[in-house]
Order: sequence, then structure tokens, then C-alpha cells
Amino acid sequence: MTHPYGPPGYLAPVAHPHPVPLPAGAGALVVTVSRGPYVVPVPATCKLKIDGREVPIPGAGTWHIPVPAGPHEVKYTDFLGVPMVRTDVVVQPGTPSYLDFRFGVWRNRVYDGQGADVTRFGMWSNYLIALIGLISTLVICCGGGALLAALD
Repeated sequence: MTHPYGPPGYLAPVAHPHPVPLPAGAGALVVTVSRGPYVVPVPATCKLKIDGREVPIPGAGTWHIPVPAGPHEVKYTDFLGVPMVRTDVVVQPGTPSYLDFRFGVWRNRVYDGQGADVTRFGMWSNYLIALIGLISTLVICCGGGALLAALD
């Protein structure tokens, strides 16, 4: 069996800002990435990975990525490699499969071309994690201070 990109692991997938001709036996992932509500946009700090291989994406927008037909795990990881959002997709030969990564204030989600939520794992937003951490710190510090005052 021949692999459309040569031996497996030979070439990493490449993102293009426009549709590209597909090799025989390949399909395309059409990935739309939101900037997110963050000061620094998500594509600038996070990594898109398809089947564990990093795919450099220069910024927010829609990107066309030729991949071999078949099942793929697609995820965005933070700069430490912790998954932020993950999904599985089956790419058909010669056709595009659409994924829309939306990074929001409360949750990170992935939607398919019909708008259905196909998120397998979606981590809470960094803002929500920071809010929970701040509230927990305040409760521990203020509660600990009140407890020490009550014991005196």
C-alpha cells in the first residue's frame, strides 16, 4: 500500500489559506480557528496537532490541510502540550471535512460543517480557570485569616 505522502511520518501536514489539489487517496481538513477572547490570540500561543504531528497555523482564520483519508485525532494544545480541545474526524478521499475550533470565555468547543458539537474533550477557558483560582485563593486566605482571628 502506498501512502499519499510517502512513508508514514515522512512529511508533516501543511496548512494552506486556500484549497489545494489533493493527492490520490487524500482528503482535506478545513479548519477554522477563532482568535479567542484572550489578549494573545490562541493560534499564536497554541499548537494544532493532527495525529500527534504539529501543523503550524500562522493565525486565526480558515486553513486547508491535505491529509490521508481515514480517521484522525485533531487537537489544540497549549504551549506546555496540555490539550485544550480535542476531537476525532474521519476524512473521506477527495472531499473536505470541516472543523470549527471556537475558543470562548467559558469553554473551548469544536463544531463540524453542519454546526454540530463534535468536541471529544474541551477544557475550560483560561479565564474561567483563573476566576476559579482567584475565588479559591480568596476563600482560603480570607477564611484562614478569619479562622486564625477566631482561635485567638
